[in-house]
Amino acid sequence: MSEKMWSGRFKLPTNKFVEEFNASIHFDKRFYKYDIKGSMAHAKMLAKQGIISETDRDDIVKGLTQVLAEIESGNFEFVTGDEDIHMAVEKRLTAIIGDAGKRLHTARSRNDQVAVDFRMYLMAEIEEVMELVNEFLNVLVTKAEKHFDVHMPGFTHLQTAQPILFAQYIMAYFQMLKRDYTRFADCLERMDYCPLGSGALAGTTFPIDRHFTASELGFKAPTENTLDSVSDRDFAIEFLSACAICQMHLSRFSEELIIYSTSEFAFIELTDDFCTGSSIMPQKKNPDMPELIRGKTGRVYGSLISMLTTMKGLPLAYNKDMQEDKEPVFDAVDTIKASLKIFAPMVEKMGLRTEKMFSAAGAGYSTATDLADYLVRKGLPFRESHHVVGSTVAYAIEKGIDISELSIDEFRRFSDKIDEDIYGYITVKASVASRKAYGGTASESVKIQIENGKKFLNEIN
Repeated sequence: MSEKMWSGRFKLPTNKFVEEFNASIHFDKRFYKYDIKGSMAHAKMLAKQGIISETDRDDIVKGLTQVLAEIESGNFEFVTGDEDIHMAVEKRLTAIIGDAGKRLHTARSRNDQVAVDFRMYLMAEIEEVMELVNEFLNVLVTKAEKHFDVHMPGFTHLQTAQPILFAQYIMAYFQMLKRDYTRFADCLERMDYCPLGSGALAGTTFPIDRHFTASELGFKAPTENTLDSVSDRDFAIEFLSACAICQMHLSRFSEELIIYSTSEFAFIELTDDFCTGSSIMPQKKNPDMPELIRGKTGRVYGSLISMLTTMKGLPLAYNKDMQEDKEPVFDAVDTIKASLKIFAPMVEKMGLRTEKMFSAAGAGYSTATDLADYLVRKGLPFRESHHVVGSTVAYAIEKGIDISELSIDEFRRFSDKIDEDIYGYITVKASVASRKAYGGTASESVKIQIENGKKFLNEIN
């Protein structure tokens, strides 16, 4: 006969393959310390409310402390037949302290137990992810300051568009990661409510104190609706959404590092410790780390879609489908943390080929817009100016030269408003320096971006 804790209703033992298919112990054991912490708080609350004795409470806490030590020392055996981490811990606890262990589950269900474990686990992981994002933000600000005067081409459609400062380029990624940080923080704020005490779905007949339990576990307050509490996985979906957006930002950055490290661009060089070689071509130095991060982005997207798909058709309250909520989250946690741990030092150590970047910044007629703006300041409507400059560029392309190499007579073939002073507007440095509007690429504007970035970092540290 089955020895499962719920076996009283059943006449047949669980089919062996059903037992294996049903079990989550091999992945939800990751919750062990949160499950034990939640059980300790629950036992203290039960004793406080007179539902169990203080002696039972003390035995339970002592026994759970031993279970925790056994797991962390590697001496705890996780068995498929125990189904999940909750049953495994309770079974071992009862073996250690006897009947007192059987009283622990009074006024709770595995439904609210897993919900509180999941939240505590994710809250701890989010704090670690936020710290890793914080470290990367510091690297980006430092990198921008260190290479403040470096010029490079800015692109649209991956075609040379306008010259920019490398510092502005780096600070663009600072803004992305800053938003990621605040998204994780916002997610954490909504997650900070304790579902323990919700029972299976409708609450409990026992006079429990959910506010005590929430406080004991460090939550802001208990959740307000028991039906929602055990069926809610919005907190996990929101976390996965934040992970997907953050990983997308890392993927975009990875794509550019891969492109910019090619011999064709040669803007940057990743250090040897973040690259690998070829088994057949001895000259190769491959940017495998950004490639892997770019590739792993699909895993994080998959985790989000998996969770949304699992939850999309579930009636209230708990359904066994929800056992599928954990592995996607665990995989996303591992992926985003690993990606951030690689990215920060990789960018920190990344070298710049500044002469190549400056040369490329002036290629592709990147200062054509400056010529258009010059004509506008001379009184020509922008649409007419746009046409004049387009014709000028077409002429320069035919001659195989840059517009800055055109003579003043050649310029005046297209507009008599162009004077000798035009050459002071269409250099790379003049183009960058002229874009002083807030958020722009001129040095004054980029300095403000860096200072604002430092203020943000000071606020969160």
